[in-house]
Amino acid sequence: MSWDVVLMRLPADVTSVHEIPADYTPDPLGRRDDVRAAVTQACPEADLSDPAWGELSGPTWSVELNIGSEDPVDSIMLHIRGSGGDVVTDVFRLAEALRCKVLDCANGDLITPVHTSGWEEFQEYQDRALGPSQ
Repeated sequence: MSWDVVLMRLPADVTSVHEIPADYTPDPLGRRDDVRAAVTQACPEADLSDPAWGELSGPTWSVELNIGSEDPVDSIMLHIRGSGGDVVTDVFRLAEALRCKVLDCANGDLITPVHTSGWEEFQEYQDRALGPSQ
């Protein structure tokens, strides 16, 4: 079970997936090698030994980075598992390095450093479904 968010370029005024124009095509994040370099610079501890999938781990959480095999890279899907608020710091570090926004796939809203309710909601759901994490 994971909380899924996507890193992508969106218009400045968009706050929800429902506000994205139907004909909108996001600018790519960059060439695959450049995207991987930006990920490494933002989070040096990320394991990018697989060119299409990366891994990032914290003390109580893990993140799979689905970079994909397309070049250029249009977006990165993050599959976040575990608990603890510090994972959000790394998510925004990646978003800043890639100059993109973070879209919560569960509720369709953008998350920001001050609006991370999707992560808290996921943790509450996870605790109900699986029991509190240790």
